[in-house]
Amino acid sequence: MRQIVLDTETTGLEPAQGHRIIEIGCVELVNRRPTGRTFHRYLNPERAIDAGAQAVHGLSTEFLADQPRFAAVAAEFVAFVSGAELVIHNAPFDVGFIDHEFGRLPPPQRLLTDLCAILDTLALARQLHPGQRNSLDALCKRYGVDNSGRDLHGALLDARILADVYLAMTGGQGALTLDAGAAERAAATMQRRGSRRAAVEIPVVLATPDEVEAHERMVEAIAKAAKGKCLFKTPSAT
Repeated sequence: MRQIVLDTETTGLEPAQGHRIIEIGCVELVNRRPTGRTFHRYLNPERAIDAGAQAVHGLSTEFLADQPRFAAVAAEFVAFVSGAELVIHNAPFDVGFIDHEFGRLPPPQRLLTDLCAILDTLALARQLHPGQRNSLDALCKRYGVDNSGRDLHGALLDARILADVYLAMTGGQGALTLDAGAAERAAATMQRRGSRRAAVEIPVVLATPDEVEAHERMVEAIAKAAKGKCLFKTPSAT
C-alpha cells in the first residue's frame, strides 16, 4: 500500500478570497514504512501573504519571489501523488487549496480526488478521542511524538511529524514488524523451550455420588421451569 503524507502552507485561509499555496511537503510511505522519498517545493503565490499566516509559517513574500509558480511544478506533483492514498490533517483545507490551484491550470481540469484517495487524520482523531484537543501538537503529546523542532509550521516538517503521529495513532505496526529472520529465530527458540519442558500429569477429578444426585435434581428443576425444553437434560433421561 502506497501512502503520501501531505501538508501545505498558504498565504491565508480562504482560496475563494484568492489565497494561494506557498509550500507543499509530501512524505512517502509504502506498507506503513517511510521510503525516504519526498516532494517539497516552495511556491511563488503572486500575491501578498496575510500577516497572521506569515506569523504561523514565517515565509515572506521576498523569499518566495524567486520560487516557481504552481503551474511549473504541477506535473511533477501529480506524478508523485497519483494512485496513492493521501494522509492529511484537516484534509478539506489542503484539498480545497490544491483543487483551487488545479482550477487555475489550462484544461483538462482535475480534482485531487480524481488522482488519490484521501484519509483525514483530524476526522480519525476525533473518532478516537472525542471531546479532546486533536491538533497536530496535541496528538504529538498524546502519542509521544517529538515535535520539539516545530517552532514554526513548515509543510515538509509537518508532513514528517504527521507520518509519525499517523503510524502511532493507527497501531504503530510499521515500526514493530519482525523481519523474516527474526521470526524464524523466535520460532526456533520457542521450539527448543518446548522440547525441554517436562511432561505434566493432569489429575482427573470425578464427581461424588452426592454431587451427581444434586446435579440431577437441579436439571429436573430447570426442565420443569422450561416446560421440558432443557438443553442440559439428555434424551435418555427424558
